[in-house]
Amino acid sequence: MLDHQGEPRLAMGHERDETILYYLDPAKGQWRTLATYKSFTGGKDAFSPLGFGPDGTLYVTARAGKDTLAMYAFDFKTGKIKPEPLVAIDGYDFDGNLVLSHNTLQGVRYEGDTQETVWFTPAMKALQEKVDKLLPATVNMISTPMADDPPNVLVRAYSDVQPPVYLVYNVRSGTLNKVGEAHPDIDSRRMAPQQALRYKARDGLEIPALLTVPAGAVQGAKLPLVVLVHGGPYMRGSLWGWDAESQFLASRGYAVLEPEYRGSTGFGARHFVAGWKQWGLKMQDDIADGARWAIAQGIADPKRICIAGASYGGYATLMGLVNDPGLYRCGVEWAGVTDLQLLHDGHWSFESDMSDEWRNYGMPELIGDPVKDAAQFTATSPLHQAARITQPLLMAYGAVDRRVPLYHGRKFHDAVTKTNKQVEWIEYEDEAHGWSLSKHQIDFWSRVETFLDKNIGKNAAIK
Repeated sequence: MLDHQGEPRLAMGHERDETILYYLDPAKGQWRTLATYKSFTGGKDAFSPLGFGPDGTLYVTARAGKDTLAMYAFDFKTGKIKPEPLVAIDGYDFDGNLVLSHNTLQGVRYEGDTQETVWFTPAMKALQEKVDKLLPATVNMISTPMADDPPNVLVRAYSDVQPPVYLVYNVRSGTLNKVGEAHPDIDSRRMAPQQALRYKARDGLEIPALLTVPAGAVQGAKLPLVVLVHGGPYMRGSLWGWDAESQFLASRGYAVLEPEYRGSTGFGARHFVAGWKQWGLKMQDDIADGARWAIAQGIADPKRICIAGASYGGYATLMGLVNDPGLYRCGVEWAGVTDLQLLHDGHWSFESDMSDEWRNYGMPELIGDPVKDAAQFTATSPLHQAARITQPLLMAYGAVDRRVPLYHGRKFHDAVTKTNKQVEWIEYEDEAHGWSLSKHQIDFWSRVETFLDKNIGKNAAIK
């Protein structure tokens, strides 16, 4: 990492399961160790560098004994972070970046329910207020040039029903000029509203989620529901805002629930740690509890619920059909993990993009040890539970996937079709971990539309 003058100042290295931060002291011209912590599980003294300010201050993110990450300044004299956080967000880990001009730290961006900005300078606070007054229906992210007093700034405006629009704001005249759109053919008036919410899991843990309901849906409508599970799993899912997948499903009449089950990052250490070694167990319960919450709220028709997702979300789809056969009428999974043992020690005909460090040190801590937890791996691997899945299932895989290789899908397909004749298989020969080609995106989601329509949609024969 370079300082504000473009000089190397920080370096990061990895040794076995540890991350080491090195600092180049400008006074002595020598590197020294600044911090050492566990790469995958962190620790009480762990911190992550954000960047250097114009005055040489190093800004970092750390928990500092608290549940959530916050932004701090680092004190090189003591070798510790300063005690008071500069930015802390209630209920969320700080995840963001510095906004710098040539000589000033203007502010920081971070992720709460949405993307947000804290401005440190009065000029930028005033500018944000002026832009927000002109664009009251959107979240407005301002990007500034490096100059301290720019004549123009770029604004990215978006909402749950509006894909990003890019405008130039003239600071002197106070006028906006639209210069581009991410999805110009989308009519925001036809889009579905989205709500950020939290519900309680069965053990009392609060689960954040996003709920998208079709435009014009009335309260208590008992809609067909798609529970859309994010991948990772140790990452955050979607933020509030326009999303192509949830909007596509909502436009076809489905409510869409996207749970941030335990283990998801961004919501504090307690929420993250609660998901360790819980694949197919409490993580799975959190997802099911979200569907049951939607039923209790009158949002979802209990007979018309489908679970769907990619990668870990594909795994959770399969385990959802195993664990809760009375809750989910069908499943859609793509690029999904089907066997935890294969995830750890499966062989590839080409190089995997999963690092040896993750396999040797991260996976045993967060998912399980393939030897010590072998019985749990078997009990929570869809491949070994395939005969228990009787619901309709749509599966899709890329033939050159380096993260979840094709044999995950093929082995499971061979197993499940021995007892279940309601399985549809899609294989894209030139796709990897997800669909990058438009023709495949269109083909896949067209198949999803037909599948859902048949099983929980308007053409479903439900008694």
